[in-house]
Amino acid sequence: MAAPVTNTGEFETWLNDRLDSLEVDREVYGAYILGVLQEEESDEEKADALQGILSAFLDEDTVDDVCKQIIEQWTEYRKQSAAKRDADDVEVQAIASMIEKQAQIVVKQKEVSEESKKRKEALLAQYANVTDEEDECEEAEPASGNAISANEKSLFRNTNVEEVLNRQKQKRDQAREDAQKKKETDKMQREKDKLAKQDRKEKEKKRTQKGERKR
Repeated sequence: MAAPVTNTGEFETWLNDRLDSLEVDREVYGAYILGVLQEEESDEEKADALQGILSAFLDEDTVDDVCKQIIEQWTEYRKQSAAKRDADDVEVQAIASMIEKQAQIVVKQKEVSEESKKRKEALLAQYANVTDEEDECEEAEPASGNAISANEKSLFRNTNVEEVLNRQKQKRDQAREDAQKKKETDKMQREKDKLAKQDRKEKEKKRTQKGERKR
């Protein structure tokens, strides 16, 4: 027995229309004919079964042609369905392959991120060691007229930090001042536009009143 076709919507539509044209009850015989086409293996078996169904409604000259037409239409439908399934399978495989590649990219990015994180940690640790060594060297240096004391170096670093903070504060203050000026300018412009609009309305109103008095 051949495997049944689960989705036969297009063929059923054609078959129902053909049965209607032959004045055969589609509700009773449509599903029966479809079952025969799905269950019988060879075209000869299909033709014999269809003739047994349709011979009661059609004359001998017509029944063979109708059976042949139904079988040919069914065969063509099966081919199209198989081609569509193959195309769907290819599309599904392509989507699955794309998803797999994206997953690999995500994993690779995560691995790179972890590796980058480890390198940063190693650099930070190395920098901390160098800083400690510099501090030890500073403590070990003998005091002399040309040597810079640790307190002086600390003061120098603090001064640099203070200068940077002051520059940042100046930038923020300047930005705030510029924004306030722009706000005031926009406000004045809106007031001017408002007055000009009112003035135009007044002039238009006077012209209208003058025209009405002339009439």
